[in-house]
Amino acid sequence: MISFIVCLAVIVIGYLTYGRLVDNVFMPDDRETPAVAIDDGVDFVVLPQWKMFLIQLLNIAGLGPIFGAMQGALWGPVVFLWITFGTIFAGGVHDYFSGMLSERNRGASISEVTGIYLGHTMKNIMRIFSVLLLIMVGTVFAVGPAGLLVKLLAEKGVSGIFISPTTWLAIILVYYFIATFISIDAIIGRIYPVFGFCLIAMAVGVAIGLPMHGYQIPEITSHFRNMHPSGTPVWSFMFITVACGAISGFHATQSPLMARCLKSERQGRSVFYGAMSAEGVIALVWAAAGCAIYEKTGGLSTGLNDILAGGQSAAIYDVCVKTMGSAGVLLAMLGVIACPITSGDTAFRSARLTLADWMGLDQGNYVNRLKLCIPVLGIGAFLGFGNTLGLFSYQVIWRYFSWSNQTLAMIVLWAGASYLAMEKKNYWICVVPAVFMSAVSATYFIMAPECLGMIPFLTNNITAAYPAGILFAGILLALFYRKIINKPGEVKTREVL
Repeated sequence: MISFIVCLAVIVIGYLTYGRLVDNVFMPDDRETPAVAIDDGVDFVVLPQWKMFLIQLLNIAGLGPIFGAMQGALWGPVVFLWITFGTIFAGGVHDYFSGMLSERNRGASISEVTGIYLGHTMKNIMRIFSVLLLIMVGTVFAVGPAGLLVKLLAEKGVSGIFISPTTWLAIILVYYFIATFISIDAIIGRIYPVFGFCLIAMAVGVAIGLPMHGYQIPEITSHFRNMHPSGTPVWSFMFITVACGAISGFHATQSPLMARCLKSERQGRSVFYGAMSAEGVIALVWAAAGCAIYEKTGGLSTGLNDILAGGQSAAIYDVCVKTMGSAGVLLAMLGVIACPITSGDTAFRSARLTLADWMGLDQGNYVNRLKLCIPVLGIGAFLGFGNTLGLFSYQVIWRYFSWSNQTLAMIVLWAGASYLAMEKKNYWICVVPAVFMSAVSATYFIMAPECLGMIPFLTNNITAAYPAGILFAGILLALFYRKIINKPGEVKTREVL
């Protein structure tokens, strides 16, 4: 319990101290923000700071800091360290710069931002990469809740069309279309704060329920070892598995939504770094639950492994019931249904905005919005219904999401480092996590079963993967130093506000 409390306190202190340091390095000022300068009534809308914080939290969270953290708990309490220090020194920095650099460039999507600071080639790569990623995320966050709704209704004895996954998928996709098309303050600005409170309430309830029900959170000091039942290496699998709650590239696709709603740059620390810190706290609570509730066999997390095998919704539901009793059932339903839906609709909205920036289409015009909403949601519907009807499965593709997610985070951190170098500011606050994530991504790619690890010789081969990951990170650092630090005069910052 002491380890958990200390890590919790460190995240809060990190926000108050390191978060302020990051903010001071960036130096927000009183310039006119995109929300004030453009104010199109659709995507560029001034929102209250407290509302932006809750919307940003829900945008970046979904089930990520819950299920990802519980999966990370398979490695034992060592996951507390990654969540804590990842949030402070990597995730908070990543989310802050993805939001603030978007704000400095008229609310540009992350693909355009990386293009400004890393070059035209990277911009085109990121355009394609981010749109595909966002549509895939939106689709999965439609199919999952639809299936869970069917399960819950069937348990309540409901019959008819409302226990059909295709029916609920159609309803969710219709909602996605509406939320993607209309003004951000019409639905998202109204209901997201409510669900944001629910997400926080779930974490608070679990945190209080653990000691009340006699569950002992193990200490890092006495369990500082790999407790994964399959013996999966901590490096780099744990760093890839626990993305939301430590650092996640998906957040960079969401931050521009709130970058278009800031009234003042000085709100950036609480909205971007603050929401990431809150997500880190939520992830820490759920990781603690995974470590505390389920039995260990031979010092391994076998009990947790068994409950996770039943699916993410079953695991979350089980934790809520064990820690909060009947009151937890309602929160569990809200959590496992509302949270992914509220990440899915903003994923599709971000895809629309990324395409709009790419094609130069004014989104104040409803015809232009339709031109993008229809194909984006059409592809999502094709993938969703195809999976639901059993025509095909994209689960193999989805296995690549975790790696691509952290690779995206790596790219955004390098973009932030380039911006700071161009501005002659302390670029090390971005360079250090960028180097770390570069090594993580390369190592995982080499030995993960869904990547090069499909070659038997390389599967979990740390002897080959670790040196290769370090070498890759070193090469990127050398390129950064040669092109940005040694020749800063060749590239000038291109802020447009």
